[in-house]
Amino acid sequence: MRPSTAALADAFHAALNAAEAYVGATAPNPPVGCVALDADGLVLACEAHQKAGAAHAEAAVIAACGRRGLNQRIHTLIVTLEPCNHAGRTPPCVEAILATPAKSVWIGARDPNPRVAGGGAGRLAAAGLEISFWHELDHSDASGLKQRADRLVAPFATWCALGRPWLTVKQAIAAGGGMIPPGGRGTFTSQSSLVLAHRLRRRADAIITGSGCILVDDPAFTVRHIADHAGKHRKLAILDRRRRTPRSYVEAAKARGFDVVIGSDLRGLLRELADAGVIEALVEAGPTVLAAFLEHDLWDEHVVIRQSPIPGDQDTVDVRARPAF
Repeated sequence: MRPSTAALADAFHAALNAAEAYVGATAPNPPVGCVALDADGLVLACEAHQKAGAAHAEAAVIAACGRRGLNQRIHTLIVTLEPCNHAGRTPPCVEAILATPAKSVWIGARDPNPRVAGGGAGRLAAAGLEISFWHELDHSDASGLKQRADRLVAPFATWCALGRPWLTVKQAIAAGGGMIPPGGRGTFTSQSSLVLAHRLRRRADAIITGSGCILVDDPAFTVRHIADHAGKHRKLAILDRRRRTPRSYVEAAKARGFDVVIGSDLRGLLRELADAGVIEALVEAGPTVLAAFLEHDLWDEHVVIRQSPIPGDQDTVDVRARPAF
């Protein structure tokens, strides 16, 4: 017996959903989800990596099975990212898998870290496990599921390959074409656009802005319209060539939980963030800083929110994204 194609596809969905709930909580690790199935395709456990230093998804699933007395029923493991084969803050996941009776492992995306790429899959295959990748599944959802798995690991892949965070540039444009909210208002976008903006903040490890934005808007940059990750501390990176950022603003930002970094060089600031373990950053800034990112091709996702010219209508949201590594 082995899980059916339908059971495998359902498990892929479940693993992705579990991982996506922790996007923004795991840096400098990528978010990962894992599902354990028995030979009939029944779900034994579904877990996700929740934060750096905590159990990886595979180890968490195996531990959950152990608590329920189900370890000996583990037949197939579904994981969004290739299991690690090296020791870091936690032991190698491949060793935890090999300690179970698992017969096969389905992998969503390969590990993009060039220092360990392929090591996990190779180690498991050498031990006799059947290793498969999601795109190989003969199911109509396979391509879309693989794309979701790739997007999950894209910030980590960018961090590994380019030595900088994955950069999401958010740009809000008023109906009249400007980017400055009318006097006395903090925004001109709709409620749905505000929720989107705060979702982008939630998944970011750092917010990047400019001193001009701070002087004009005094922005809080906190996550307010949705629940944030518990205990999340972001960096607030401020491009400030003329050192105009008020000390009072910096102190207030620290009181809101931010680790404030001020720099005068854009690429140097990105390197500093990457060195600090930031794998995804959100650019929320005024026209000058936004233009610098776009003109220097420093973006991976460009989100443009356009206010409707008709009062009360929904804003238009356009998203451009580069292919994941």
